[in-house]
Amino acid sequence: MDKLTIRQPDDWHLHVRNGSMLRSVIGHSARQFARAIVMPNLKPPVTTVAQALNYRQEILDALPEGSAFQPLMTLYLTGNTTAEEIKNAADCAHVYAFKLYPAGATTNSDGGVANIDAAYPLLEAMEKYGVPLLVHGEVTDAEYDIFDREKIFIDRTLSRIVRQFPGLRIVVEHLTTAEAVQFVESAAANVGATITPQHLLYNRNAMLAGGIRPHYYCLPILKREHHRQALLSAATGGNPKFFLGTDSAPHLTSLKENPCGCAGCFTAPIALELYAEAFASVGALDKLELRQRFRRRFLWVAAQQRHGDLDQTGVAGARGIRRCRFGRCHHAAACRGIACLAFAGLAAGQFNRCIGSYQPEAAAAGVSIAERDF
Repeated sequence: MDKLTIRQPDDWHLHVRNGSMLRSVIGHSARQFARAIVMPNLKPPVTTVAQALNYRQEILDALPEGSAFQPLMTLYLTGNTTAEEIKNAADCAHVYAFKLYPAGATTNSDGGVANIDAAYPLLEAMEKYGVPLLVHGEVTDAEYDIFDREKIFIDRTLSRIVRQFPGLRIVVEHLTTAEAVQFVESAAANVGATITPQHLLYNRNAMLAGGIRPHYYCLPILKREHHRQALLSAATGGNPKFFLGTDSAPHLTSLKENPCGCAGCFTAPIALELYAEAFASVGALDKLELRQRFRRRFLWVAAQQRHGDLDQTGVAGARGIRRCRFGRCHHAAACRGIACLAFAGLAAGQFNRCIGSYQPEAAAAGVSIAERDF
């Protein structure tokens, strides 16, 4: 296969931050994707419809000129969320879901839900008004091993939520384990899940074997190889419950390459190429567009009509997939001090280190510039 033409996809799980960081990174997602579900874990978090609409406008204002990219907004569920706000979200054309962060589970989750049981009245209101719940599925108790936290959350918490609220649409975000795949497969049709490119391509050896590589560090953390294989089978199979969400999460290089580095992989510049490589590795490249269709139906979002190409340029197999022709993939973000998967060696050998063109003028966005040689 020399060329794959697909409908322009949507990213069903994206972090773009705000302020100067937003202005630095949003162009990467806008060049590859038509729309994205935007996560609300800012400082302070996006907890009301009014805040979400303001954040949406900030994103639109930061887009490259002529971009048609559409942010699909979410709200951060807290102990102070009210049933009235959930009704407001249901009535707002630009808000699509609430995100449940167990307190302390990941970046900017300190304001998350500490007592899930106390949030049951809110889940009941979401079920009533048809608002989906997006779940970061990990426990945060210090006594539990970090590699077991997803499974424990599913066994102890998520399984009860699914039983208690059978009409609530639930998306288990960024699956990482075979047990999570089995849970979603066996649950009712209103339970779905997203899968990231890094969890499809890498296991925990990539982060830990031969030295610690912080650019592979994300939460939930990379797991054993048999878990990666289960995710790959789910992503490339025919089950409509599984969709693609990059969980692209930018951090400054100085905070990523750090004795206590941040969790998150900034994959936006090469997200489609990474997914294409994962699908091609099991001979399923033809299913890449189909995987996008499933969540559009799940969230009642209309399909996009624009099409574009992924090129394979003479190198055999997935390693030849080089760039997305929805737009040039300018890797300027790394030149602004943002830690990017493409420049951390994760994609070395698969893709050119500079797929597009260096834009030094973009450094004026205000993000610290790292001293690197590209």
